[in-house]
This record gives sequence, structure tokens and C-alpha cells, in this order.
Amino acid sequence: MIEIEKLRNVGLLGQGGTGKTSLGEAMLFAAGVTQRLGRVEEGTSVLAFEPEEIKRQISISVAFHSLAWKKSHMYLIDTPGYSTFLAETIQCMRAFGGAVFLLSPSAGLRVETEQLWSRANESNLSRLIFVSKMEREKSNVEEAIEAILGALQAKGIYLQLPIGAEEGFKGVVDLVLMKALIFTGDGGKFSQAEIPDELKTAAEQKRVQLLESVAETDDALLEKYLDGQELSLEEVKLGIRGGVLKGKLFPILFGSAFRQIGIPQLLDAVVEYLPSGLDAGEAEGKNPVTREAEKRPPDPAAPFSAYVFKTIIDPFAGKLSVMRVLSGKIATDMTVYNPNKDAKEKIGQIFRLEGKKQEPLREAGAGEIVAAAKLKDVSSGETLCDERAPIQYDGLVHFSSLISFALEPKSKADEEKVPQALQKMMEEDPTIEMHRDQQTREFILSGMGQLHIEVLVEKLKRKYGAEVELKAPKVPYKETIKAAASSQGKYKKQSGGRGQYGDTWIKIEPLPRGKGFEFVDDIVGGAIPRNYIPAVEKGIREAMAEGYLARYTMVDVRVTLYDGSYHDVDSSDMAFKIAGSMGFKSAVEKAKPVILEPVMLMEIAVPDECMGDVIGDLTSRRGRVLGMETKGHSQTIKAQVPMAEVLKYAQDLHSMTSGRGGFHMEFSRYEEVPPHLSERIIKEARAAAEAQHKA
Repeated sequence: MIEIEKLRNVGLLGQGGTGKTSLGEAMLFAAGVTQRLGRVEEGTSVLAFEPEEIKRQISISVAFHSLAWKKSHMYLIDTPGYSTFLAETIQCMRAFGGAVFLLSPSAGLRVETEQLWSRANESNLSRLIFVSKMEREKSNVEEAIEAILGALQAKGIYLQLPIGAEEGFKGVVDLVLMKALIFTGDGGKFSQAEIPDELKTAAEQKRVQLLESVAETDDALLEKYLDGQELSLEEVKLGIRGGVLKGKLFPILFGSAFRQIGIPQLLDAVVEYLPSGLDAGEAEGKNPVTREAEKRPPDPAAPFSAYVFKTIIDPFAGKLSVMRVLSGKIATDMTVYNPNKDAKEKIGQIFRLEGKKQEPLREAGAGEIVAAAKLKDVSSGETLCDERAPIQYDGLVHFSSLISFALEPKSKADEEKVPQALQKMMEEDPTIEMHRDQQTREFILSGMGQLHIEVLVEKLKRKYGAEVELKAPKVPYKETIKAAASSQGKYKKQSGGRGQYGDTWIKIEPLPRGKGFEFVDDIVGGAIPRNYIPAVEKGIREAMAEGYLARYTMVDVRVTLYDGSYHDVDSSDMAFKIAGSMGFKSAVEKAKPVILEPVMLMEIAVPDECMGDVIGDLTSRRGRVLGMETKGHSQTIKAQVPMAEVLKYAQDLHSMTSGRGGFHMEFSRYEEVPPHLSERIIKEARAAAEAQHKA
């Protein structure tokens, strides 16, 4: 087992395009784990290895790898940064001890950075800030960094200043040592030198700011600093570490993953300033039976407990449950308890994940991240613990799907494969939702964005051999009536021998929205024998399912059967079923039938400067703005918008806000479609029915 005080679980965080995977590759190379620097664009990365990631040159899922640096064991967790895949990053943040947060001054601040920073604040996550692509940044990055940190309301302290810019970037000034570190361009090698004359003044100013910030983290240091005494190197480092652990200070470092500049110094900073496994403190949960608060110390000698934060379906090892051990230790062949399902599990093989490879382990202790193979009934978000000392930790954060597509399997064989394959994919990715629409009979796949859905379709084909086509889902319109009406439904047929006879008088009335269907039997005096009444109701229900205007299901109607007649010989269930259907259709024609459409309740977070454009766009989509709420530098707009108008809203909002907007929506209610749109819907539905009939 790894000594817990020497363990660092480090998440690489930041918006898409900041170079997280490239930085991870550079850290692995600097530590001697890899013999050549992996490149995402060349497909040689050990952290981005899925075919879909290589094709798009972006991280789609979280990847793991370990390294050793100066007697410490570091576990890197490389995360996606694009909004479509951000849910996975947020779910895995529970496993971090600390994070390296990457900023790209030239790219500015996008909503992903704001979301990740906010989540990290909520989790009290200690962070270093790293500007990773200095070979591409302009000479004065400080102004852009200050603007980003101001928007994030974060107190950054410079531990370094860059020497040179763009092609001329060649090293950093270390403000703790007050030395220039010049890189030779040969695998991260560097030499110490005096600070260049043109940077001395800036370095001295930043050094003063650094010492002031450090002194403010501790009363004893502050007293010494105010007395004019020099803080020792050890005191400065302890002060930085204390400020980082308390979430008061965010040290800023510079480098180039591509040129290996600043990478050894970043690794040093991770070891010196980010929390060890021991600094995590007690994990808080509840007793699964009494629901009273329980705590577990990060101690290998404590009762075992772990939180499963990710599931991977591996083609060779099968299902892998990835967990952070929060207390005690886990070993092969031990039996653990799952309080979420009140079930026991036998631990078979455990692994440390190293990119796409797995390193077998015999045991692992508190603070470590491991994967257990083939656990029968364990899902992401669940707890594993010692049955004699049960504890249950909070589960996953829920994310609402943002976009939906209809799946059309290409063949009968594909149709059989799709549900089972998607079930496995949903184990890996809880943001996927899949259902079969009872009204349209379509398979509906929902996810966090169009790219998310496209990646899922590619994985369906590659991993499970199931091919599907994506189509915009049909809007589940419904029909109803606006007035009461009565009509006779009479079915009479004579064709030699026994005939068919059923006679019904039906009254229909509109019900309040959402009330569904009511059938009232108001027959008196035996006008229709009791045994035929269920057949009448069945005929009416079938007619409602077929609709009247455009073949959409009819809802919110009360039907009263109040009169009729029968024939002793010719009446039958079939005759009264047909008569009920005929009477209902005849009454609907006179009851002002209309089309209903689903309306969604939306919450849209947008930057202040984009609010006017977004509200104008919502109005053009027949939306009603219900209110606005200010949150930091953004506005949250609440609105109700017809589903038909927002089927592809994710892409449109991305365009309007340059990727800085986000939203979620849920079904609200059904409303009447405006007449001019209703005519088009009816016309299209009838044309589709006619084409289907011809086919």
C-alpha cells in the first residue's frame, strides 16, 4: 500500500482546449513513466486512447495514470473540459484530493471554467493554476489572467513569471527562490540563472505581493512579517501550502507541455502545496439504518469504506467499478457490503488504472483510487463498506438531458442489440437516458448535447456492432376537445344469417388539462345490456388512441354513455365496440377538436452581455419569459417554451453565447397549438399516414 501522507490524487481541470491531456502526458514523461511524449494529435497519447477521442482530438471520458515524483505517489485524473462531457468531470471530482486548474488567457473565460470553478468551490477543492500553452500566449498574459480570476472571484498569487512569449518563451522566474529557470529545450532540462534585468522590477513587486498573501494565512507569520523580519524559505512554502489547503490562495504557474517547460516545477508544486491523502480529513456519511451522521478517518486501520464514482465496461476485464478508498483498506477475496442495495459483494481482482492498461494489486489503502472487476450489483454513486461498521455516502449529482434524438436501427438484428448495448452504456454514463415513446413508438436517446449523442452512436457500432440512424424525435402531440357534444353511433350489418347490431348515444365533454379520460355509464332501464358496456368503452378508447385530426392520442375527455338499443339475436361485443367508436368520432367532429403540444420549463444561464439576444430568441420560439435571476456575472432566465421549438436548442444557445451559456429543461404541461401551426401539423400527419399506407 502507498503511505497516505505521500499520496496525491490530482485532477486536471479546465475548459476544453486548455491542454489538460497534453499536460498530463508531459507530467508522465517528466517523471519517466513514458519514454516518449504522447501527443493527442498524433494518436500516441496514453490518456486519450478511445478511438472517438483520437478522431476528434478531445477528451470524452475521464482517464487515470500514476507516477512517482520525489518519494511521492501521484495519481493523475485527466478530465473532459467541453460542456457536452462536463457531467463526467463533475461526478469524478469526488475522487480528487486537489486539482491543477488550467487557464488559457488567449481563449478567455467560457461557461465550462465558471461551472468547474464553482463546483470546486462547493467541494472545498484545493487548486493550483497553470497556464499551459505559453508558447502560444502573447507577451502580456497578466491582464487576461487577472480578468479571468476577477470573474471567478479567486485570489491568485504568482509563484512564477514567464520569461519570453510565444516562440521566445524559454523559462520562468521562480518568485519563491527569486531565480530564473532557463530551459534548454532538451526533455525539460533547465538551469538556474539571475533574473533578467527587464523582469527584475516586476519580479520584486510580485514577490512582495506573494509574501503579503502568505503572511495573511497565519497569525505568527503575519506578526513576523509586520515586524520587518524576513520569512524563511520553509515558512514561505508552509504559508503557501496553508493558504492552498484552506482555499484562500491559488498559486499561478506557467509552462509549456509541448516544450516541457515548467513541468518539473509544477510537479514540485503539486507535492509541496496540494493535499495528501491524510489532509482529506474525515469522510462524512450516514448510517444506512439509523440515518444518523457517521464519519470515517482516512486511516488504513479504520473500518473499510469506499465511494464508487465511475463504472467502465472493459472488453477484456468486463465491468470495472472505479472507487476512492476513503477509510481502511481493500484486498482481493474480501467480502464487502453495499448499503445502497443491502447486498454483499465478493472482491475478486483489484487494479490500478494506467491509461487503457490495468495493473493488478493485492490490496490498497485509504486515499487510493482503484478499480474492482466484475462486481455483480454495484453502480456508480454507491458505497462499499465493512458490514460490521456500515456507512453510506451521498450519491451522484443528477444532470438533466439537454437533447434527444430518435434512433432507427438499420436492421432487425440491430433492433435486438440496441437496448442491451445502451443498457451497458448507461452503466458507464448516467447522463444517458433511453426510453420508448409509447405514442410515437420511437426509441428516444437523450444526452448532454449533439456531440455526446454522435459519440454514443459511434460506440454502439464499434463496441456492440449495432448500427442506427439518428433522426429528430417526433413531438408527442395530443388531441382534445373544447366543447361538449352528443351523437349517435349505430352499427347495423345484415349479410345472410346472423347480423350485427349495436346502437349507442354518447355525450362528450372536455376535462381540465391533465385529467386524462373518464368513462361514465349512465344507462338506465336496460337500454343496453350490462355485458355490452365494456365493449362500448373499449371501442371509445381505441378511437381516442387513433385521434381525430392528425392521428394523435386524444386526452382530457369525459365520455358519457346515456342511451342506445340492442337486438336480442344480432347484438354482440364486436357490434357495440364498433358502435361506440362511431359515436365517439361523430361527437368529436362537433366538439371543436384541437391539437395540444408539450411545453417545457427551461432555466437558461447566460452571460450578462448575451441576455438580450437569448430573450429575443426565446420570444421568436413562442416562449414566455417567467423571470430572471442574477448570479455573479451571469443571468438565469426562466421560461416556458413549446417542445417543438427547442428540439435542437443546445446548438443554438452555444452559437448565441459563444459556448458560455447552459440550460436544463423539464416537461411542464400541454397547451393548445395556435391555429396556423395546427393546420400545418394536421397536413403533415395526414401526408405521412398516406405515404405509410401506400408503402
